[in-house]
Amino acid sequence: MTAVPAAPAVSHDPTAALELLLGRPLVALTGAGLSTDSGIPDYRGPNSPARAPMTFGEFRSGPAARRRYWARSHVGWSRMRHAVPNAGHHALAALEDAGVLRSVITQNVDGLHGAAGSRDVVDLHGRIDEVVCLDCRAVTARDVLQARLAALNPGFAEAAVAAEAAPDGDAVLDDTDGFVVADCAACGGVLKPHVVFFGENVPRERVERSYGLVEGLAAYGGALLVAGSSLTVMSGLRFVKRACTLDVPVVIVNRGATRGDPLATLRVDAGCSETLVALAAA
Repeated sequence: MTAVPAAPAVSHDPTAALELLLGRPLVALTGAGLSTDSGIPDYRGPNSPARAPMTFGEFRSGPAARRRYWARSHVGWSRMRHAVPNAGHHALAALEDAGVLRSVITQNVDGLHGAAGSRDVVDLHGRIDEVVCLDCRAVTARDVLQARLAALNPGFAEAAVAAEAAPDGDAVLDDTDGFVVADCAACGGVLKPHVVFFGENVPRERVERSYGLVEGLAAYGGALLVAGSSLTVMSGLRFVKRACTLDVPVVIVNRGATRGDPLATLRVDAGCSETLVALAAA
């Protein structure tokens, strides 16, 4: 049986992980905390307000729920589509270019890893820049839908300019009455962002590929680097559990405690950008 540490070492020094990680092949598991420096709020950061994201069951419950979702998302996407990678994203891309980082497993849906130049990315929860039809399964670009929604709802996004930005590319709106939702242009079916909602399962092939990446670390003396995730949900925590079972060192970079702390070798309580930049520089 693998011994599980009772508690990790915790440091507030962004360079604290260097001695443990240098010389090892890495796989990164990233969460919303990595993208906050790009202006995208997270769900569970130290200063994040309580939020109740729409579940898949609620989305499928009827037109009223979908109108509420797409109205908020229409406003939020007009801002999120302009988000750019921050120093943390670029540091991970640099580590991949250097042959240190093998892959990124991301819980984020913003596509910023790819925009920063990372090539081997598992988008665990999908991509917000794509839309899927729940009936014919056609996948289209989100910008195409955005143009259709703008034509159906002229001035709606502009009128909501003061709405607070929320995670996953939506916005906080109370009044969504009258918003017109677009159906699939191919079959008239229900459109949904091509992301995994709460209440949905992560596609099996993504989970299996991610497990394989973590298991590969054990064969080559590698380490799992968690950046910006509270690991509250099992979709990410399971890979930390697998690493611990295989005696793969786990370093968590996150502001505040995480659900994976009892399994970690070290937690760096510092910003993702500054810590990843220091690692890339070393």
